[in-house]
Amino acid sequence: MAATGNEGETLLPDIEEEEEAEEMEREMESEDEEGMGVENSDEDDEGDTSEDERENEAEIQRLEEQLSINAFDYNCHVDLIKLLRQEGKLHRLRKARQKMSELFPLTEEIWLDWLKDEIGLIEGEEAEREKLYELFEKAVKDYICPDIWLEYAQYSIGGMGAPGGIDRVRAIFERALTAVGLHMTKGAALWEAYREFEIAILSTLQPPPGGVASPEQQEQLNAQLERIHTLFRRQLAIPLMDMEGTFAEYSDWTDEGVSEVVTQHYKRSLQQLEKRRLHEEALLMAEPPKLAEYQGYIDYEMKEGDPARVQIIFERALAENCLVPDLWAKYTTYLDRQLKIKELVLSCHERAVRNCPWTMGLWKSYILALERHGAEHHIVSDVFEKALNAGFIQATDYVEIWQSYLDYLRRRVDFSKEGSRELEELRAAFTRCLDYLKQDVEERFSESGDLSCTIMQIWARIEALHCKNMQKARELWDNIMTKGNAKYANMWLEYYNLERSYGDAVHCRKALHRAVQCTSDYPEHVCEVLLTFERVEGSLEDWDAAVQKTESRLNRVNEQRVKAAEKEAQLARHEEERAEQRRKAKAEKKAQKKSQKTNRTGDKRKAEDDGEDEWGEETELAHKRHRGEGDVIPAALEEQMETESSLFGRRAPPRKTEPPATRRNQQAVPESSSMVRKTLDTTPDQRRDSNTVFVSNLAFNLEEPEGKLKAVFGTCGNILEVRPVFTTKGAFRGYCYVQFEDELATQKALKLDRQEVDGRPMFVSPCVDKSKNPEFKVFKYNTSMEKHKIFISGLPFTCTTEKLEELCKEHGTVKAVRLVTNRSGRSKGLAYVEFENEEQASQAVLKMDRMKIENYTLSVAISNPPARKTEVGPAASRVLGAMMPRQLQGTRGKGRTQVSLLPRSLHRQNAPEAKAENGTATKQQHGMTDGQELDTGTKSLSNEDFARMLLKK
Repeated sequence: MAATGNEGETLLPDIEEEEEAEEMEREMESEDEEGMGVENSDEDDEGDTSEDERENEAEIQRLEEQLSINAFDYNCHVDLIKLLRQEGKLHRLRKARQKMSELFPLTEEIWLDWLKDEIGLIEGEEAEREKLYELFEKAVKDYICPDIWLEYAQYSIGGMGAPGGIDRVRAIFERALTAVGLHMTKGAALWEAYREFEIAILSTLQPPPGGVASPEQQEQLNAQLERIHTLFRRQLAIPLMDMEGTFAEYSDWTDEGVSEVVTQHYKRSLQQLEKRRLHEEALLMAEPPKLAEYQGYIDYEMKEGDPARVQIIFERALAENCLVPDLWAKYTTYLDRQLKIKELVLSCHERAVRNCPWTMGLWKSYILALERHGAEHHIVSDVFEKALNAGFIQATDYVEIWQSYLDYLRRRVDFSKEGSRELEELRAAFTRCLDYLKQDVEERFSESGDLSCTIMQIWARIEALHCKNMQKARELWDNIMTKGNAKYANMWLEYYNLERSYGDAVHCRKALHRAVQCTSDYPEHVCEVLLTFERVEGSLEDWDAAVQKTESRLNRVNEQRVKAAEKEAQLARHEEERAEQRRKAKAEKKAQKKSQKTNRTGDKRKAEDDGEDEWGEETELAHKRHRGEGDVIPAALEEQMETESSLFGRRAPPRKTEPPATRRNQQAVPESSSMVRKTLDTTPDQRRDSNTVFVSNLAFNLEEPEGKLKAVFGTCGNILEVRPVFTTKGAFRGYCYVQFEDELATQKALKLDRQEVDGRPMFVSPCVDKSKNPEFKVFKYNTSMEKHKIFISGLPFTCTTEKLEELCKEHGTVKAVRLVTNRSGRSKGLAYVEFENEEQASQAVLKMDRMKIENYTLSVAISNPPARKTEVGPAASRVLGAMMPRQLQGTRGKGRTQVSLLPRSLHRQNAPEAKAENGTATKQQHGMTDGQELDTGTKSLSNEDFARMLLKK
């Protein structure tokens, strides 16, 4: 939208001169400081400030130069405006905003900043207020934004004292209600502002206390009261959020009581609100840009069929998805087919092409809409010229937009009048189109986008059909054939049909003979058309000539096809030979590598046999110590520890075997052994899970965990024992088991969950053997939408449950508040708040979302926890792993790499039950292990046996 001339005028003409004077003063002050060498801290701060200003000025100049090169850089415009506003350069800021508004529609945030800046500059003169009114009019045309309309209406109230000021305010409010009064979440604010304005006027019409109103005053008073009643009735007839509060306010305000008709309209609106509540809640919970949710909402409103509601939901969606061409196309199509209101339709088309100028379909629809509503020719031409400069992304887009414009020009021509101005304009447009596609488009995309010369075909048909000018049509078709289309049969048949319809038999025959000679894709079809034509139109000589020409042409075509087939077969044979050579070379290379690998393996086996005696004694000794009494933890105790840990579904970690040299010098750790034995004094038969709780999240450095936990749980009942779990070195693992005499004490103990012990919240949960109950879960969370509960994120980390409850009480009855904390008890900034009903929760979302607390911005939505994924594989493996026997180890202990030393060539593909486990083999695999004999008495194989087996492969 082009800016008018008076919009470029300044509200304060001396701003630029004042800025220049200030800059000169700053430069003089900086020079004086440098000359005097002042070291005062205040002056240093001023120097830093001037340095920042110089950097900002350099950045501003860079952005302005970049915009002079590419005026359509949207982000560059935004950065320049932000920097100019920060520096307070108001005159340049105003110009930057005006330039951007000419090219792009401005967002709601940019418009509000601009309007507020201009409001702060005016001095109350009527001329300045009129300029601001013009700026507001531009703002409300870009997007349908309730906040901008509200700002416009509130600003207009300041001019109500001028002649006709009250009527102007009412007119602006009425336009605002028409535009956004149906907005379900923000429309109520406009209704309330309008109502408050009328109530304020009512207060000025009231007679003073003790006075009596004259008949004229009473009439004005009654008229004003009726206006307020009408506003209440109109608002209650529209489904808006917080309608209940408006109805209650009306009931309190009116002395006559709410009429039955108003009550019925109110109930009907409530029903409509309930139908749309799901869509509104989906928009509240969704993350921007919420396109899918808006699409569903639009489809619902279009199905309902209320044009005003369809329009407002489209506008709401476009405010957040202004760069989605499909959404604009859907909206403009709806307006073109349903509403058909000229101002509304053309305004929407204009906004669509300003938001998505790169989309050819929107420009095409805009030109059609202008023609449909009888726009003047120069307006259509201007829009077309803007479309050519929009920068489409493919060459075919330019062909289509030219076709649309040429169609428009053709419909303007009255072909009954020869040599009309419109006809000459049409021919000039065709000529310009061909030149534009050949020069501009082909230079940019390396192609014209019109390979089949559709534009020229249309021109030729218009000349033949409407203008009876076959000579011009034949010239155009000759030009078409010279552009590489002569080899296609369909192009010749198109020309033949044109001649058949508007030409003569001579030119038809000539066209078909040329087609037979030039066509390469379907020559048989062209020959058949020629023979059919001669059967109907030609003489015997014409028939003989056609037969002779078609036979010679088809013979040449067949010879060419045979040669092409032979060449293709030869190429296929060569390709097969090359593939066979590659396969042979690959097989030879593979065999060579295999022989080299066999030689290296034999040398390696020999070296291992030489060193066997050296390592044999030591490894055998290590194997004996593996099950001896020199271990820190005996096997029986280790097995009991595994049973203990399985109570909570965890397996004890596998024991690490020390190297032989380290094992020989290692000292026993009697203290840790005594701790473990003390922990495991109770046998599994004596333990009762129903009387036991599992306590976790304790500090690893907790001193005397047994004594401290007895003190904590002593109030719950009689404690039989506390079993802390330690590592093999005696370090506390951070969890333990507390066993009581009866189940009643256990239930009391579970209520101590999250109580702090040494500054950390301890987790108390039932003791359940997960090997027997793998599906048991301590915490069960709801995975469906909880409409009476809200989820709050972005809370300050210092926020407590009490503070949050006080904050939420303003919006309804709070039943529960849960702060989400980490394992150390520190808040994560998240919380769940449960209200008494769904309405209170929805109201809290509307009022609290984007609220700021201690410089933290809250994000509030209806609670909708994601579905929990069920871990099938890992869970099953843990349960099965708890029941698996301890892995057998070889004579050398547990290998560092845990990689099987059995060569891959000796692996057998057996059934799953005979599969090797971590380098060991079962009885079906020749009955061997990694150097350890099984109970079956099968002898283990030596390195020489492996070498012999390898050589047999």
